[in-house]
Amino acid sequence: MSLSLTQDDNTALFRKAWTLYDAISEKNYMFHREIYDHVSGVLQERHAQGPYHLLDLGCGNARFLAPCLKLAPPASYDGVDLSVSALDEARTNLKGIANTGLHHKDMLQAVENADTAFDIIFSGFAVHHLDAADKQRLFTACAEHLAPGGQFILVDVVREDGQTREQYLDGYLNFMRTQWTEVQPEHLDEACSHVSAYDFPETLADLTQMAKQAGLSQPLVLNRFSQHHVMVFLS
Repeated sequence: MSLSLTQDDNTALFRKAWTLYDAISEKNYMFHREIYDHVSGVLQERHAQGPYHLLDLGCGNARFLAPCLKLAPPASYDGVDLSVSALDEARTNLKGIANTGLHHKDMLQAVENADTAFDIIFSGFAVHHLDAADKQRLFTACAEHLAPGGQFILVDVVREDGQTREQYLDGYLNFMRTQWTEVQPEHLDEACSHVSAYDFPETLADLTQMAKQAGLSQPLVLNRFSQHHVMVFLS
């Protein structure tokens, strides 16, 4: 089964889902704190090597990446998202970081149409909404728009090898219903419906093959927290 969303569908999806996602991430149910400790480490290592330019695909309100950027300020930051409300919040969260640009665009089109190269392309919990063909397009576009020695940092949910999407969903929905204890029941139902309809995670083997086909390295898995992975692909 694949998912093909028009830009209008995507805009409506993220406008509706953003506030709920932000509340869930605040509770650390998806291990944002641990994950962004790793992301911060990668950015600080890159910052130590000299100026770098970063593209953030599906940036949301940048609430978790912004503190990382403040510890390792990029020469420029471009964030792309389909939620206008999230981008408005991102402007506040990114205050104090120079040369920031926020763009109301589809992330796949944004990276494919970029007219510059980036040292780091980052995406957090956004790529799993794409179908397999669009994920491959994204990897290919990232490879084409990374500077030599560049890094694609991908934070996302991943299926186990041999696990079907249906098996993955059974496990993840059970995780949500049993562990997300402070979410209001009606909000939990909405979140579960969102995951059931729009989450299409790949296996690590699938992502590795997509990266290889695009000309990127095999993923360096910095860590995983249950289904949630922190991966780096090198150009």
